[in-house]
Amino acid sequence: EVQLVESGGGLVQAGGSLRLSCAASGFTSDDYTIGWFRQAPGKEREGVACIRLKTGSTFYAKSMEGRFTISRDRATNTVYLQMNDLKPDDTATYYCAADTILGAVIVAIQSSPVRLKDLDAWGQGTVVTVSS
Repeated sequence: EVQLVESGGGLVQAGGSLRLSCAASGFTSDDYTIGWFRQAPGKEREGVACIRLKTGSTFYAKSMEGRFTISRDRATNTVYLQMNDLKPDDTATYYCAADTILGAVIVAIQSSPVRLKDLDAWGQGTVVTVSS
């Protein structure tokens, strides 16, 4: 069973940076794609970015390009989300999710709302709060 554990959230002032981590385990295949999603209070879950662990290929939601960078450590199956120049609108719970099908994750990143059942596994989330 795939398990995903997010960490790195916290309280940061506007303009600051945070790096989130998603530690993955229990893979049953050698080719997973992991995506980052977020859900602000009272809003629908939305996609941020994803990365294919095997190749390092990345895909970003259009609105997330520029300030967010996704990367991975292949040796530890950990995926990172570097967030710079944070704004109060970035306040949300950030989730990572995994699937063996790259296309499924890319579709989820672009979907509104994101449907949890479309991807194999989800983490419990880490909370990011950006103060103005």
